[in-house]
Amino acid sequence: MDLLNTLVDKGLRRELPTREEALAVLATSDDDVLDVVAAAGKVRRHWFGRRVKLNYLVNLKSGLCPEDCSYCSQRLGSSTGILKYTWLKPEQASEAAAAGLAGGAKRVCLVASGRGPTDRDVDRVAGTIKAIKEQNEGVEVCACLGLLSDGQAERLREAGADAYNHNLNTSESTYGDITTTHTYADRVDTVNKAHAAGLSACSGLIAGMGESDEDLVDVVFSLRALDPDSVPVNFLIPVEGTPLAEEWNLTPQRCLRILAMVRFVCPDIEVRIAGGREVHLRSMQPVALHLANSIFLGDYLTTEGQAGKADLEMIADAGFEVEGADQVTLPEHRVHAGGGCGSHGDAGCGSHGDAGCGSHEGAGCGSHEGAGCGSHEGAAVCGTAAAVPAANEPRTDLVAVRRRGAGTDLAPNA
Repeated sequence: MDLLNTLVDKGLRRELPTREEALAVLATSDDDVLDVVAAAGKVRRHWFGRRVKLNYLVNLKSGLCPEDCSYCSQRLGSSTGILKYTWLKPEQASEAAAAGLAGGAKRVCLVASGRGPTDRDVDRVAGTIKAIKEQNEGVEVCACLGLLSDGQAERLREAGADAYNHNLNTSESTYGDITTTHTYADRVDTVNKAHAAGLSACSGLIAGMGESDEDLVDVVFSLRALDPDSVPVNFLIPVEGTPLAEEWNLTPQRCLRILAMVRFVCPDIEVRIAGGREVHLRSMQPVALHLANSIFLGDYLTTEGQAGKADLEMIADAGFEVEGADQVTLPEHRVHAGGGCGSHGDAGCGSHGDAGCGSHEGAGCGSHEGAGCGSHEGAAVCGTAAAVPAANEPRTDLVAVRRRGAGTDLAPNA
């Protein structure tokens, strides 16, 4: 296919595709999806080899958010039944982080619901970062606390944060349909503040909210223009009790095409499969590793993910390897360009790659909600015998509210 050959050539040269080419990737048929994966996989392997970076979420403060983001289970007036708790103490957060690091993660993402941090909140998070770094040598820490005020990004970097996440989530033209309590421009401003402070910037999207192909291309092109070090790709989890609970629009093939489009537009940027991979990619998750070079390990913020052990087995069975703490995530040209995390200089992380949080309402670290498979209560446990649902049927059985890990007395999934 001439289109795919063209896109591979452009990806290897870090050349931006045209909008028409990006739209054409999304318009390919299911019959062609493996050809699309194979082509985008060449670009992924050129820049990132067969390494998969593991990231681990710690939800510092769950629920109780004043924002009205339609996709989020922690939104204002939420009736989703999620865990609700105020700030974890530094030692609690450090203990939660240690579980993910023991499971192979090299990046810890600290997320808190809310519009944005107060100066006191920044001090609180600074103490948590210090506690985690004192107990885990070489760990990378990403913060995801919402909209930043002037000077807060600099304070987080001084406290030891390596990266900051704030997702654009959807196109500028449709943003007001998803959220009314802040603007698209507010989000762009926070990503720019992280960049300016020398933090590794991370910003991504949520697919499956009823957006058009044009919206998806718009937001990915906007992300490339912002030049983050990583782009988390979330697939909407239609959690019961949220306004988007009926939006079951994604198939595994559709998800693969979206990931391929992101890889072609952002060839040398860390692309992370974030919330929703278990629910929408399902048994095609290993195929998606040929497109993305990063995932989250274990559970998400408010919902459960695939068992951590299953994540590791999936990576190995697919012929990939977990990226080690001594390996640099980003390609050399981005490292030496001062791209923040992944730099051995003073442009932010000082160590390896970068991670992704999600949205400021705590929907995040790359994950807007979380996912389902692997519930400790037996709901949606991967591998259990069950009737096979019809194609495109809503998979509510794969959505389980998190009841373990941070904010509970139960051991985390990592």
